[in-house]
Amino acid sequence: MSMFDKILKEIKPTDKEKLEINNKVNEFLILLDKVNLKYTVGGSYSKNTWLTGKHDVDIFILYEDDKGISDKLDKSLKKIFKKYERIHGSRDYFLINYKYLEFELVPVLNINNYKQAKNITDVSQLHVKWVKEHISRLSDDVRLAKQFCKANRVYGAETYIKGFHGYLLEILVIHYGSFLSFVKNASKWNECEFIDPNNHSEFKSEQKFPLTVIDPVQPNRNVASALSFENFNLFVSICNKFLKNKGLSYFKEKKINIKKYNLVLKAEPLNGNRDVVGTKMLKIFEKIKYELNSYGFEVKDSIWFWDRCGYFCFKVKKKLSKFEKVYGPPVTNKEHVAAFKQKHLKCKFGEEKGKVFVIKAREYTDVRKFVKELIKDENIKNRVKKIVL
Repeated sequence: MSMFDKILKEIKPTDKEKLEINNKVNEFLILLDKVNLKYTVGGSYSKNTWLTGKHDVDIFILYEDDKGISDKLDKSLKKIFKKYERIHGSRDYFLINYKYLEFELVPVLNINNYKQAKNITDVSQLHVKWVKEHISRLSDDVRLAKQFCKANRVYGAETYIKGFHGYLLEILVIHYGSFLSFVKNASKWNECEFIDPNNHSEFKSEQKFPLTVIDPVQPNRNVASALSFENFNLFVSICNKFLKNKGLSYFKEKKINIKKYNLVLKAEPLNGNRDVVGTKMLKIFEKIKYELNSYGFEVKDSIWFWDRCGYFCFKVKKKLSKFEKVYGPPVTNKEHVAAFKQKHLKCKFGEEKGKVFVIKAREYTDVRKFVKELIKDENIKNRVKKIVL
């Protein structure tokens, strides 16, 4: 058994799992038929690129005009479901849990061309159609690509991840012809790499992107626009390492050992859209890291992750000296020196390397005391239900 076969045995849904999910999806669609909804099934389930245990099903509810279609769908769902959640966005959509399977119902315009779209979600059905027409025997290669990215923490287009998402990986695997070919080509990517599978680009932007992949169904769109430079460079590096020493470890999701960090905060996330909630927690992580470095606690290593709770992990200096040297303006700038001295009236002054400095007592010398005070900040408190050290 090849290495890839071993990986697929772990990540590919079994026939039994497929049959179980298919039956539930068919039952759910029968319910939609009762209220005469016109629909098409989307997502990785429809494209046969889903991973085992990943049981979310996207269904696009098709309408001939976009006037109040979220409200129309809401009205229809009330007739067949007692409980569901309406998610607010550029156009509201709905989450329904049916027999432990989560369905995402998205109202869209029934279109044949991206130019007919009135909302970004309208084009999603065309993405599904394109992948299904071109994926041929590459479903398992896409699964390998997804698992490779997941294991190396670069999977997901959400703002708090800024990585590779499913549709982007599907395009790249189809474009290069296999998972291995995709990785080989990605290992040679340069920053600002440009890929246009259909050679039809109409994309224009003043923004600099690490990777531009032109949407096969929407030539004015970069499918990789969410990818950060950090994750792009990380992915290229991982591809190079994998090609030098292929191994199963590159497909294994690694648990983060929080014991290697000497400062760990635990947060209970807010309810709501996962991208919005995750982005708020990312802001907290970035603020804490910034404040630690600014105060002098020097963050040597840091990471954050989110399961049911968020964890913000830092390796820092635990103690600081009681006093610190704070530099001011050049001694030749008399006006600014006077203002600097006025600001620090009770401190000891000196001159060094052409600048005035002051020796002042630190308010905090212990990192835990500093952070306990920091997390009382409204910009942190308001972004989670609860955060503790």
